[in-house]
Amino acid sequence: MRLDILDRGHRLRTKAVLALIRLVSRQPVVDAVKLALYRPDFYGGGPLTHEAMRGPSEWSIGDRELMAAFVSQVNECPFCVAAHSATSTLWYGDDARVTATLADVETAPIEEPLRATLRMLGKLTRQQSIDEDDIRAALAASVSPRRIEDALAVCLAFNITDRLANAFDFSVASPEAMNAGARHLVKHGYR
Repeated sequence: MRLDILDRGHRLRTKAVLALIRLVSRQPVVDAVKLALYRPDFYGGGPLTHEAMRGPSEWSIGDRELMAAFVSQVNECPFCVAAHSATSTLWYGDDARVTATLADVETAPIEEPLRATLRMLGKLTRQQSIDEDDIRAALAASVSPRRIEDALAVCLAFNITDRLANAFDFSVASPEAMNAGARHLVKHGYR
C-alpha cells in the first residue's frame, strides 16, 4: 500500500526543494528522494549509503552500483534494480554488462573477483547469513579483505533500502527519470 504522505506530506521548504529538483531535472522526483527528505531522521540512509557507495574503496562506483542492483534483484525490489542498473550502466558506459550480470552472474562478462563477491552477496541476501567457506571462496577469487568489507557495506545499505522501497511501494519511474537520477548519483553521490 502506497503511503500518500510521500506525495503531499512535506513541509513548505521541502516542497520547494522538490519543485527545484523537478525543474532542474525535468523529471518527476523519485520516491527515494521523497522519503529521504520527508523523514531524514527516520531513514538515516544518506550517510550510511553514501559511505558504502562513494567512500574510499578498491571497488569502482560502477561495481558498487552493480552490487546494489544485484542485491535489489535478489530482494525483488524493482525500484532499486532500475535505479542502480541505470547508475551502473552510466558509470560503465555498458548496458550489456549490467543486463548480462543481472540475467546470470555465472556467464556475465565481469571479472572473477566481482562474480565471487556477487555470489556471496546473493547468498547473504537470500539466506541472511554467510559462513567461513563463503569468505574463503571470495578470497580465493582474489577479493581482498577490504573489498569484502566494502561489499558487505553495500549489501547492508541495500537490504535496508530495498525493504523500505518495497514497504512504501516506491513507483518505478520512467527510464528518463531513472537516467536523470543516475546522472545525479554519479556526480553527487547519496548526500
